[in-house]
Amino acid sequence: MKIIVLNRKILASILLLCLLFSSLLFYFTIPNSFAVELTTNSVMDTSLRKEITTLVQKEEKIAYLTFDDGPTLKATGKILDILKEEEVKATFFVVGKHVKEHPELVKRAYEEGHYIANHGYHHNNKKLYSSNENFINEIKNTDIEIGKALGVENYCSHVFRFPNGYMSPHYKAKKKEAVKLLSDIGYTYIDWNCLNNDSVKKYSSAQLLKNLKKSAKNKGTLVILMHDTSDVNDTPSILKDSINYLKEQGYEFRNFYNF
Repeated sequence: MKIIVLNRKILASILLLCLLFSSLLFYFTIPNSFAVELTTNSVMDTSLRKEITTLVQKEEKIAYLTFDDGPTLKATGKILDILKEEEVKATFFVVGKHVKEHPELVKRAYEEGHYIANHGYHHNNKKLYSSNENFINEIKNTDIEIGKALGVENYCSHVFRFPNGYMSPHYKAKKKEAVKLLSDIGYTYIDWNCLNNDSVKKYSSAQLLKNLKKSAKNKGTLVILMHDTSDVNDTPSILKDSINYLKEQGYEFRNFYNF
């Protein structure tokens, strides 16, 4: 039997390599870092707010795939399966009451590298804009539920999407007030410039893909609106074809960790 004796230099080198490997493994198996720490203690500066709100004006062929109104048992898990298979990272604008109902889906999305953003607690404009206090509470209570689901204390996504979008003419005056409120609590907002109309009316899969192609035509950076609810259309059924089309058009997929 041979006995191998390692001197201190060799042993130190082995330990150093093990530490380096562990660090790399840790880095590549946790979600990427946002430009601002995702807690209520962090501050988003003016330049980052502007970069996010003007993202759709850029000419780079970058696709930000976003899903609203979930999580739901009908669609979110299926969408996550497809995103994993296609190696695409997306952003989920979650509704607080649904996060409370299905925290395991939010945790899975987060652990698989997707960005968890805020879409208000009830997705009810009447409640959301009834007062400034209610508007802020809708956002904060949603963050609380996200934090519980993720096991992250004082979670704050810093990115909000208005129900029906800021561009919608409904509650326009209230939304202008709300932008200032968002800034006060370290938030910004973002709409979209590309969609497949999966929440508008019933479409076939071919029509949903046609809607996406038409909406994306002659545009640079895309912020794409889809829904992980399947209450009007079966979005998962067309997701893979949509991703493949955008890849064929030369788009690179990112999420909001990539700022």
